[in-house]
Amino acid sequence: MESTHGILSRMQHQADRWEQSGDRRMLFLRCYFLMTQNMHRAIQEGQFRDGIWAERLLQRFAAYYFHALDLFEREDPGTPAVWRQVHEAAANPRLHALQHVLLGINAHINYDLVLALFDEMHPELTALKREGFDLRQSDHNLVNQIIAETIDTVQDQVLEPHSGMLALVDVLMGRADEWILSQMITGWRSEVWQEACAMLDTENPEQREQHRLQLEEKVLKKAGAILAF
Repeated sequence: MESTHGILSRMQHQADRWEQSGDRRMLFLRCYFLMTQNMHRAIQEGQFRDGIWAERLLQRFAAYYFHALDLFEREDPGTPAVWRQVHEAAANPRLHALQHVLLGINAHINYDLVLALFDEMHPELTALKREGFDLRQSDHNLVNQIIAETIDTVQDQVLEPHSGMLALVDVLMGRADEWILSQMITGWRSEVWQEACAMLDTENPEQREQHRLQLEEKVLKKAGAILAF
């Protein structure tokens, strides 16, 4: 897998290209860059109980994002439906900056993260069942804190320059709006953990594919609600 430094460089380069061309997919990718940067810093500082595992998960998680992007750019029919929806929505001028960001977060957390967690935990499933999932879940939950600490920066540096209304909301609500967004993402990530554990409990590839299809449908419904704001 690509190194974390390589991932961050690729994110920044892609986001710069999109910003220069007016492509609003830049909004989510700028946010994702900040989240990844802060998670990498937390790993280096030893905040995770298993930093090696957390780094590997970060890299696999990013690989899902860039693989879906590569497929979409090639107009490959294998592009995940949740990401096709996100990329196509970027061309809709009626959507708010926050909608673009939430669409990306929805696809990446509620879909990609389930698959990335499964990929990382399935090879160690026997040990996890014997020793418990507490270690992995603890590191998964720590990311919620990192996200919460990053959201204010995301709003100030990414969202507000593209939405005067958000600047007004920030003045009126103080940190309440950041708290609401943080709580929503935390709730999503709790669901993600449960989905990953359920997928780990499946007995064969056919059942896992059925689970993936059901997950995809749930994520598409969440995206529909975001688009309906």
